[in-house]
Amino acid sequence: MEISVIRSSQVNLGRSCDAGLFSFSKNLGAEIYNLKNNKSKACCFVQNQSLKLQWKSAVGFTLRASTAQTADAVNSERAPIISRTKHVVDGIKLFVGLPLDTVSKSNKISRARAIAAGLKALKVLGVMGVELPIWWGVAEKEAMGKYEWTSYLAVVEMVQKLGLELHVSLCFHASEECRIRLPEWVSRIGEGDPDIYFADRSGQQCRDCLSFAVDDVPVLDGKTPVQVYRDFCDDFKATFSPFLGSTITRVSIGLGPDGELRYPSHHRLDKSNRGAGEFQCYDRYMLKNLKQHAETNGSPLWGLGGPHDTPSNDRSPLSDGFFAENGGSWETPYGDFFLSWYSSQLLSHGDRILSLAASTFKDAGIAVSGKVPLIHSWHRTRSRPAELTAGFYNAANRDGYDGVARIFSRNACSMILPGMDLIDEHQPAEIRSSPQSLLEEITSSCRVHGVTVSGQNSLPSGLSGGFDQIKKTVLDANTLVDTFTYQRMGASFFSPEHFSPFAQFVRFTSRSEVQTT
Repeated sequence: MEISVIRSSQVNLGRSCDAGLFSFSKNLGAEIYNLKNNKSKACCFVQNQSLKLQWKSAVGFTLRASTAQTADAVNSERAPIISRTKHVVDGIKLFVGLPLDTVSKSNKISRARAIAAGLKALKVLGVMGVELPIWWGVAEKEAMGKYEWTSYLAVVEMVQKLGLELHVSLCFHASEECRIRLPEWVSRIGEGDPDIYFADRSGQQCRDCLSFAVDDVPVLDGKTPVQVYRDFCDDFKATFSPFLGSTITRVSIGLGPDGELRYPSHHRLDKSNRGAGEFQCYDRYMLKNLKQHAETNGSPLWGLGGPHDTPSNDRSPLSDGFFAENGGSWETPYGDFFLSWYSSQLLSHGDRILSLAASTFKDAGIAVSGKVPLIHSWHRTRSRPAELTAGFYNAANRDGYDGVARIFSRNACSMILPGMDLIDEHQPAEIRSSPQSLLEEITSSCRVHGVTVSGQNSLPSGLSGGFDQIKKTVLDANTLVDTFTYQRMGASFFSPEHFSPFAQFVRFTSRSEVQTT
């Protein structure tokens, strides 16, 4: 198999040769590399050369891979042995997320030749497969029921030809990073009825996804969002049926902002902001549900709105009022009433969408999953305010993730958990963060309910010790990790500083057992 990499970033895919050699051949000044296939013991490169792929996009980046470092990373004679007791790593499959804008907002494949070259490199390295985001706002952009899958089909065919597996993420949210919005026809409806979006106490809306309160309300030209999501899934299933169970082995269903099961409580936070987010219960439909719930419980005055004493995002949530460590309203009967209702709306939404996906794909021979966030800011407090505003009633003496694990178990879905690369000591002290202890809490609930976990990283892991932390997590038998998806191919993925430790990580996940010294 031969690839010619041209400095103009055009990649010509050549023929496969019997020797199974992966080579970057000289073409218009590019250097030469030879990499044996992943059945051999080592990868060989010409000394002191470097692979350069100019990869430009809306989130523009340049890919460079250092030959000498990459050779060291995947050479079985040089790569280090993980120093732990003998432990079987059974069935952990490694995937890599493709760029978020692999198919752009204009429904074109972005950097097709560069992506093809990257796929070949991953295949030779020994990665099991890749993850592809499929956007609602791209595939059903112009009108309800008018689907355009051509570009996505082309990507799937690229993956199939290389013998890689594919995990598909069905994204029913918008992405500011790659400038993909909700479908145009949905946005037009939202102009006339802005309450289909979440809103905070000040009336600020989040237009990245639809309010959970309209799931079963016919706000989309006579159809409910759940009906529209189901139609989308049905058409995807019919269109991609030749690939389901063979190339496509898993579908992840979008559950909220960024595809995660949570409220968009942090959509107004920035890097300098140390707040805990805001409750998202002020659209007309959420307020109607709250009012009905309060009247049913005999406390109608509690249904007039959300908590009045939550701090603004530019203040510490523990300073006073609702989230205060001692004497905060969260510990009062009203606080328990509101937080129980708020979290129940999240769980009901998650159950509806997971059930939809499970029933749609039950006979397709693929796994179904959904993503749960790791809201680790302020976790080392009694009130855990960031988790509360995101919809997880996980305060002192209360397990907020047992109910989450239950809905995944009930629908036979695996849970995608990010943050397996995060280390407590690297977090800012002032926000009392603890990603490690929160991850342990969530995986403990998954273990109780028999829910399999699919791991992800939250940050590029080459420079922060993240790969070592991921290894520790997946070696923990209590986490029930069956796959890990490294996020994601992008600006620094093929840089020497990153690709070398990533190649070692690939080798680690491909071993059937890890032996200590």
